[in-house]
Amino acid sequence: MTGMRKRVTAGFLSIVCLLFFSGMVSFLELSRLSRDTDEILGANQRSIRLAREMLDAVHGQSGAMARRAVFGDRSYDSLCRAGLERLEEVLLAAQKEAADRSALDSLAFATTGLRLLTDRFLASDAARRTDSLAVRGADSLGARWYRTEYGAYYDRLVSAINYYMTSTQSSLAPRAEQMKTNAYRAVTPVLISLAVMIAIVLMLYYFILVYCVRPVERMDKGLDNYLSFRMPFAVKGEFKDEMLSLREKIEALINLTKQAK
Repeated sequence: MTGMRKRVTAGFLSIVCLLFFSGMVSFLELSRLSRDTDEILGANQRSIRLAREMLDAVHGQSGAMARRAVFGDRSYDSLCRAGLERLEEVLLAAQKEAADRSALDSLAFATTGLRLLTDRFLASDAARRTDSLAVRGADSLGARWYRTEYGAYYDRLVSAINYYMTSTQSSLAPRAEQMKTNAYRAVTPVLISLAVMIAIVLMLYYFILVYCVRPVERMDKGLDNYLSFRMPFAVKGEFKDEMLSLREKIEALINLTKQAK
């Protein structure tokens, strides 16, 4: 491979290698950014789903507890316990997935309190009194217990679930800021490569202009002067590699033509 071809090939290969390297770096950063985005969105959806399941379990348990406490319907005993069991299962799943359990501590405490209150009521004399008064309609004692004691625990538990949901949403802000930083990091290699590539292209333009275009223009002008005005072929300037060999061959060819005459 001759010198001129080496320079041109090396210049364009450097551009290709630079583009390939920057593309790979950007691809890796964007892949990681995509994984982080999917993870954040997935965690957000799971937390919303778990909070919704908790609220459904609490509301179902509250309705069953109202029928049991106010109207003394013993058929709702299993529903009262089933609602709490479902709530505890969802809470356990949330604890396994949560990175920060501070929001779940109050929720676990409120769930335990409601569980103890429910078990204590179902085993107490008040539950048996509501059974005996069920034939006469709603029991005022059970209704009063449901409004005061159970209502306080129920409100505390619902507030804890809402706090868990809002705290999970608020934790997205720093993670979204981190994603913004990762996005800048993914774009930075491309910008650097673009600047370097522009510099390399300008250098290639300069070298091709100096070592290829201008020598060809000088030789073309010298040949035109020789053919038109019989002026001596004397092309001045810096010639290297193939351009130097081409000028020497043209001069030798002109000398041979002069000698033949």
